[in-house]
Amino acid sequence: MAINLQKGQRISLEKTNGSKLQNVCVGINWGAIEKKGLFGFGSSKEAVDLDASCALYNDNKQLLEVVYFGNLKSKNGSVKHSGDDLTGDMGGDDGLDNEVITLDLSQLDASVNYVAFVLNSFRGHDFGTIPFASIRIYEGTSKRVNEVFATYDIANDAAFKGSVSMVMGVFYKKNGEWKFNAIGEPTRDKKLEETVKTVTQNYL
Repeated sequence: MAINLQKGQRISLEKTNGSKLQNVCVGINWGAIEKKGLFGFGSSKEAVDLDASCALYNDNKQLLEVVYFGNLKSKNGSVKHSGDDLTGDMGGDDGLDNEVITLDLSQLDASVNYVAFVLNSFRGHDFGTIPFASIRIYEGTSKRVNEVFATYDIANDAAFKGSVSMVMGVFYKKNGEWKFNAIGEPTRDKKLEETVKTVTQNYL
């Protein structure tokens, strides 16, 4: 049974059978914007390019590396990005993730203590104008879902209106065990570099 995460909720990465989640996927699914025609006649779809990214930090909260559409794999291969989706779902919600970042917690470098996930609107589309956008955390691969661990709706919240970037959540290690903090906060940042800096300053 998936947990519907709320802002600020912290959860342990324990599955229904009591074992710890090791192979984690963070998937983002979003839709293109429907534009009404002149005088309300007809409509067209406007592509939306959202970018999921992952920032790795050490215990001293120093940035080690960033996995994003321009760098699809961490140095040791424990974090992988599925690739850049430039449009979103053009034909309505197909239920599939547009971008997936896979994370093998057991293979992370020992120096990594925080793994933050952020989302940026590459073309500057206001989150408030996107029809749907959600994150899900599951066990499996970018092509296969074994068990959905948690879901988190990031579109149906008035707080996102006017923003083009957000901090989705942070995996963090405490007493040798990984946990997840569902942050879900919009930021005033315009670019990925700025969002990563905001994470460093405010969310670790």
